[in-house]
Amino acid sequence: MKHQDTLLRFSFDHLDIRGELVYLDQSWALILERYPYPGTVRKHLGEALAAITLLSASVKFEGTMILQIQGKGPLRSVVTQITHTGSLRGIAKWHGDVPDGTLQDIYGDGQMLITVIKNSGERYQSIVELKGESLTDALNSYFIQSEQLPANFQLYVSDTQIAGLFLQVLPQSKVKPMQETQVVFHDNDSLNLRDRVEDWNRISILAATLQEAEIFSLTPERLLTNLFHVEQVRLFTPKLLHFACTCSRTKVENTLITMGRTELENILRDEGLIKVDCEFCNTHYEFSQQDVDQLGFEPIELKPDTVLH
Repeated sequence: MKHQDTLLRFSFDHLDIRGELVYLDQSWALILERYPYPGTVRKHLGEALAAITLLSASVKFEGTMILQIQGKGPLRSVVTQITHTGSLRGIAKWHGDVPDGTLQDIYGDGQMLITVIKNSGERYQSIVELKGESLTDALNSYFIQSEQLPANFQLYVSDTQIAGLFLQVLPQSKVKPMQETQVVFHDNDSLNLRDRVEDWNRISILAATLQEAEIFSLTPERLLTNLFHVEQVRLFTPKLLHFACTCSRTKVENTLITMGRTELENILRDEGLIKVDCEFCNTHYEFSQQDVDQLGFEPIELKPDTVLH
């Protein structure tokens, strides 16, 4: 079955754990129309799109969140963006054949950057080491190291669909990851902590049974019921997602203005037209001499006694 492009949040009524599901269908098709991505590149771009969507629900912001992976390997960069209104875009750049392998095989020496740019102008950025076999490994490590909270990402990509599942311990729980739970408990507080650790371990084990065919074919309600049939799961109102590029002629004009009139005049003299292409959506912008004359450059302030030739 086909899913509408949506992000869904859910919670467990009696557990300190929350979750999200993401489905990308039409937006994924529109992104794939732009470039003929090879199989491995397509897979990593799709996973990054699912990841940025799931991450966006964990941070309150009005603006844009960006997930950028860059390296010196065959897959040079993957950039995905989502706005607080649910508009998505993404692009990947590669060189030569991109093998299917570990993050090191694909990206070489690289890093992942997660950036939030608020409409107010505030900017926050986290740098994540590319460790592990997959993007999910790197993201899970990031949450343990930076958020001090266990999290679990599962990302799925096909030629026509993207889907993802995300689980996280609620902040007040501060549950340690499964491999670090060898603790001796003595008092009631420790017993509560032990219960939470056991809850997280149990839910993680159940989530690990999820199969790609299930997440692509089942409704969210049926999927969650099948995975967590002994739990009371509360599913919230879905958030609609869509492909949309944030480029515009106005934004391109503002960029050209920062280049300065002299530089633009040189380009016009050599090329006849100034041509700008948006890498995300392949929209083409052209600027003639008349267009440049109308850009509205700030007048140049001349120092006293300046001689003009």
